[in-house]
Amino acid sequence: MAKRGGFGGAGMMPGNMGNLMKQAQKMQKQMEETTKELEEKEYEAAAGGGVVKVKVTGKKEVSEIHIEEDIVDPDDIETLEETIMAAVNEALRMQREDEQAQMGKITGGMGGFPF
Repeated sequence: MAKRGGFGGAGMMPGNMGNLMKQAQKMQKQMEETTKELEEKEYEAAAGGGVVKVKVTGKKEVSEIHIEEDIVDPDDIETLEETIMAAVNEALRMQREDEQAQMGKITGGMGGFPF
């Protein structure tokens, strides 16, 4: 009678497990390097026809806001606020999409990674 391994003979040999661990370690290293590269990038977006420009870093922090003087109307602060929000949200969306695309290249589209 043949002895069965702890995995029911499903082909999980110690060598296969070692290869899997090496691949996981390689993927983790690639993800760490990519994360560092992404954190050093900047993303710029504009709103209101370019009267408001915002830059965010790969760390999802606003690094710069530029507002053209002619959009500043003390009687209409709401429009300025909405324009700034639109530019910030667009820059953050650009950062998020770039991060997902770069990490997707490493993970091969596997889900479950917190980005």
